[in-house]
Amino acid sequence: MKVLQSGGFQHHPLMRLTLGLALLLLAGFWVTNLALYFRHMSLDPASVASYYRGNDTEFMPPRSAESMLEVTHMHLAMFALVLLLLTHLLIFAPLRTGAKAALVLTAFLSALLSEAAGWMTRFWHPGFAMLKVAMFVLFQGTLLVLIVGLGVFLAAAERLRRRRHAARHHPHEGSRRDGHAPR
Repeated sequence: MKVLQSGGFQHHPLMRLTLGLALLLLAGFWVTNLALYFRHMSLDPASVASYYRGNDTEFMPPRSAESMLEVTHMHLAMFALVLLLLTHLLIFAPLRTGAKAALVLTAFLSALLSEAAGWMTRFWHPGFAMLKVAMFVLFQGTLLVLIVGLGVFLAAAERLRRRRHAARHHPHEGSRRDGHAPR
């Protein structure tokens, strides 16, 4: 935990390996999010409303409160942990504080509103399906930015570590053994 608190993961190879592999799994999580969503709905708000409210012409029953509660229960816990990890690592990325705060707020609020919009579509009004689509797209886009951005950040830390290591162990790499400078 101390390594994560101080940002020292940037200089610890095994921590970067662990975080890189975690990001790989989270990329898989992101892909399966898309697959699960598009298995049931499209980005058309009408398909979202049909999924939650049912569709008599396609013999689709409305989603029950119990099934929605089970999904929400798992989503809230999973999203909280995933976003905690990703946004915590984001704190150490070389971005302005305002950009970091915007990404953190966007990630958490879009996740919460995406979940809420499903409930609102089912039990209040089908017009909330547009909110569900917008928040799904925003949340998935933000997750992608966090996963890819942190992956790039970890890769850059590894490149920097290699350059520093080479400079310490091969200080004259820029010159040739015959005394002439490289062309």
